[in-house]
Amino acid sequence: MSTILTTQNLLSGIIMRYVRTKVKCHSGYKLNEYPIAFEFQNRFTEITEIVDRWYEGGIDVSRPALYYFKVRSMEGKLYLLRYDPLFNTWHLADFDQKD
Repeated sequence: MSTILTTQNLLSGIIMRYVRTKVKCHSGYKLNEYPIAFEFQNRFTEITEIVDRWYEGGIDVSRPALYYFKVRSMEGKLYLLRYDPLFNTWHLADFDQKD
């Protein structure tokens, strides 16, 4: 059974559900610099575009840094990937909406 983590967007009231997933990454000047493919429904989906990226936390030890990537798949769907470098884990939220 997959671990589901939730984050609530306080401004919009939307609750996003994150499921742990496997991600293939480009590692350049740092490990897991950005994602290039991710596992979804038991198959790897190639990323064609990183639409947006940001991070939160990291300033205070009680809030470790989390890195977010809004990505587009080859099928044109949008997804939100979250990377936790402290535990070296990736989580996926289905962000299925158009720009």
